[in-house]
Amino acid sequence: MTATVQPALDGSVPAPAITRRIVDDYEAWVDEVTPAYVEAADTGRPFTIDAVARDKKLPDPPVPKTQWGSLPAHLLNAGIIRHHGYGGSARAKQSLVHIWIGVPEADREAVAQRRRDERAAARAEKRAA
Repeated sequence: MTATVQPALDGSVPAPAITRRIVDDYEAWVDEVTPAYVEAADTGRPFTIDAVARDKKLPDPPVPKTQWGSLPAHLLNAGIIRHHGYGGSARAKQSLVHIWIGVPEADREAVAQRRRDERAAARAEKRAA
């Protein structure tokens, strides 16, 4: 059975929606997409998470609506990226999104260690309160 597509009022037929592959396991997805963000970070140029995903045709996580948002935290904690600013979304121009830039490779482990220390201190402070 084939689906029929309703032409627009001007007679044109819309292009089919492009769907991305969905990876079933979140950790496997993170492992698969991280190299693309390391590559983007190594360029030294600012980027958005969505721009890299679109340019590299990256797959979606198991729950795309929520899990794309956790990827920057993973990259931050690994010392790969840092916040650079804000800009308009490529998909919805009125939306404000984070712009990221890479941490120099030589500094990544030190940045990751500092973030681990900060999180541990925050947990200790929370327990003491």
